[in-house]
Amino acid sequence: MPANSNSFPPTDFYDDPANSLGYLTRIAHRAFSRQLERRTQLAGISSGQWPFLRVLWNQEGMSQRELSRRVGMQEPTTVSALNSLEKSGLVRREPSREDRRKIHIFLTPKGHALRTEMMSSVAEVNDIATRGIDPEDMATLRRVLAKLSENLAHDELYGDSASAA
Repeated sequence: MPANSNSFPPTDFYDDPANSLGYLTRIAHRAFSRQLERRTQLAGISSGQWPFLRVLWNQEGMSQRELSRRVGMQEPTTVSALNSLEKSGLVRREPSREDRRKIHIFLTPKGHALRTEMMSSVAEVNDIATRGIDPEDMATLRRVLAKLSENLAHDELYGDSASAA
């Protein structure tokens, strides 16, 4: 099939899961997640807590609602994760000074201190995953995955609610 072709392959092309981009990305995602979770659990970080820490290490002080949006989780899931992170002494909640209905989330010193260790784990997993792959191919992969995500997010029929095939 030619690159950048707008024509669809025959339907039976997708009978083989190895031809489905959704299947391949899901398998890769699960492999990354398993490897990373093995490392984060050693530091006492659960897979449910991990995405919230990742976002907060880059920007803290956002509202619970904004944090939910950035992580891509429903607000009740965010509340459960934040309860757990707060109980572990990794985050603290502060009421907004402008809007009493809003709660802002901040890392504690303990939460900040985990960043170096956890990001070393991220680098280690990425190093393992990319062994033997040319750096130019990795740059292409990053660009292509970003474009796939953008295309799916802007799908006119289903928008952001569509899931990978």
